[in-house]
Amino acid sequence: MTTPAPDTRWYWLLTIPFIAVLALPLYNRVEPTFFGMPFFYWYQMLCVVLASPLVALVYKLSHRAPKK
Repeated sequence: MTTPAPDTRWYWLLTIPFIAVLALPLYNRVEPTFFGMPFFYWYQMLCVVLASPLVALVYKLSHRAPKK
């Protein structure tokens, strides 16, 4: 039995966090701070926290079991 090929159209969702982190002029600043942490750092941490479930979602959607 062979495994089906992944559904690659869901991979396009992975461009969202990629572009969000590459848009450096949008978050290259100090204000607003979050518990004393500059915006630059907490924005990057937020991107990691939000990208992790997105990667898991893309994996689940692109590697579904075949319908019987």
